[in-house]
Amino acid sequence: MKSHKKTLLVRKIFLYAIMVAITLVTVGPFLMTIFMSLKSASEGIYDSVLPMAPTFQNFIDAFAKANFGSYFMNTVIVTALAVPLNLLFCSLAAYPLARMDFRGRGAVLAIIIATMMVPFQLYMAPLFQLTGELGLRNTHIGLIVLQVSTAFGIFLMRQAYLRIPKELEESAYIDGANQFQVWYKVVLPLVKPTLVTLAIFTFMGTWGDYLWPLLNSESSSMYTLSIGMASLAQNFDGANLKLISAASIITTIPTLLIFIGLQKFFISGATDGAVKG
Repeated sequence: MKSHKKTLLVRKIFLYAIMVAITLVTVGPFLMTIFMSLKSASEGIYDSVLPMAPTFQNFIDAFAKANFGSYFMNTVIVTALAVPLNLLFCSLAAYPLARMDFRGRGAVLAIIIATMMVPFQLYMAPLFQLTGELGLRNTHIGLIVLQVSTAFGIFLMRQAYLRIPKELEESAYIDGANQFQVWYKVVLPLVKPTLVTLAIFTFMGTWGDYLWPLLNSESSSMYTLSIGMASLAQNFDGANLKLISAASIITTIPTLLIFIGLQKFFISGATDGAVKG
């Protein structure tokens, strides 16, 4: 009996040691970045792990000297436009694919899913030319064209719709509701976790996007945080590592807060796409 308890204790200690090691590997670099961003100008970057005299001066300098205030506002504007538009168009496009019977529905769905396998680099040149012809280059609207509607979002919403019993919609039709009212008042509230999941994915994809904003921005006034970080890192040296660390924290914190605040919806919403359609 004692040997069995000892075995369980050793196993538990081993499992906890593995979990602590994994936590240090995953969270450690982020903590190191925070500590580096809080170091003062007089401290060497390798003097100690913890800042001896913590200061927020690096964050102030990131906004004042590195123009991160403008980059931050551009990113906020682009993300604030992209997320609701993506939710609207993806939820609208997915509903007919889940509920309406029409010729070619399977082919349309297959084409949409197939586009997910096409790398962005393959069509970025014609997209760049198209935005130029439409006068969308170097504009906030031009920066969100990739996120207005996505194949992943349409597929995810369709799978969520398939989980809803058709009897609920039929009851609404009997009560006199039209198709739009059924979608808006009956179906959409039932897939709220999936909408939140899609919002998180869209937020992360838009907030951290680098290549398309780089192509579509002709002046630094339209740069987003990702481009600002890249331009700051190009002038890397030991002296501005603290500034780079502060800029990294500014870029990361909003995504982290969004995910922590909405993770309970994310977990349940992510499983909605697991249903076989």
